[in-house]
Amino acid sequence: MSRAETASGTGAEASVRPRPLWTLGLVRDELRTTFRRWRTLALLGVLAAVPVLVGIAVRIETGDGSSSGGGGGGPAFVSQITNNGLFLVFAALAATLPFFLPMAVGVIAGDAVAGEAGAGTLRYLLVAPAGRTRLLLTKYAAVMVFCLAATLVVAVSALAVGALLFPLGGLTTISGTRITFAEGLLRALLIALVVAASLLGVAALGLFVSTLTNSGIAAMATTVGLLITVQILDQIPQLHALHPYLFSHYWLSFADLMREPVLWDDLTRSLGLQALYALVFGSAAWARFTGKDITA
Repeated sequence: MSRAETASGTGAEASVRPRPLWTLGLVRDELRTTFRRWRTLALLGVLAAVPVLVGIAVRIETGDGSSSGGGGGGPAFVSQITNNGLFLVFAALAATLPFFLPMAVGVIAGDAVAGEAGAGTLRYLLVAPAGRTRLLLTKYAAVMVFCLAATLVVAVSALAVGALLFPLGGLTTISGTRITFAEGLLRALLIALVVAASLLGVAALGLFVSTLTNSGIAAMATTVGLLITVQILDQIPQLHALHPYLFSHYWLSFADLMREPVLWDDLTRSLGLQALYALVFGSAAWARFTGKDITA
């Protein structure tokens, strides 16, 4: 597309102001397209399977009535699963957050723009009076919804498996205090929301990478590669000064919601860091996408 055509298209877009209801329709169509793809369903299926595998493994290990032993595999949660199946929700989120959840989000975000360009449908989307900014925001909104959906799939699957394999009831927090089962469910929901919010930085990073190429596969691979690189950097002690600025550093701070009283310091740092990443990479994605010649 030439600069003249781009300018003409920009003027046409500016002359037609999309109504809010039309914008909601654009988001609805994007969500329908995203969640109907086999790739999305496969990712959600894998995420749902992780709590099943964890629950079965713990059940087999403790089949003789012994304790599940130790607090490894999650922040003091795995050893409590046999006492209360609700802890499987926390253990499953702890198991999926370092890799499976962000990888799934990276795949969806990386394909958001590059996939459309590779399929030759991106310029047809821009023919509608959406405008590039509105289209990019729609893409990011769809990825945000996927973040929440993926997290809830893990949590609901873990809750179902925990109820089937282990007893339920009041539970003991990490601090040693007792809370009711209803309060435990409320905290589980809050933890799921925090985990979903912890993925917004990855979503913005993936969207930015998606604007740099017309290959969906390349964008997805690059996003996942960056995710793995950041995780490795976060494990190198010599780089401890850099760790607080890595989007993955505070991911497991959601465990502080299971303390009494709740410790908010790392949680607020985590959410603030995600907001910063979303702002920086979201702005970079907007700058790249609005100035990009769309030829596919």
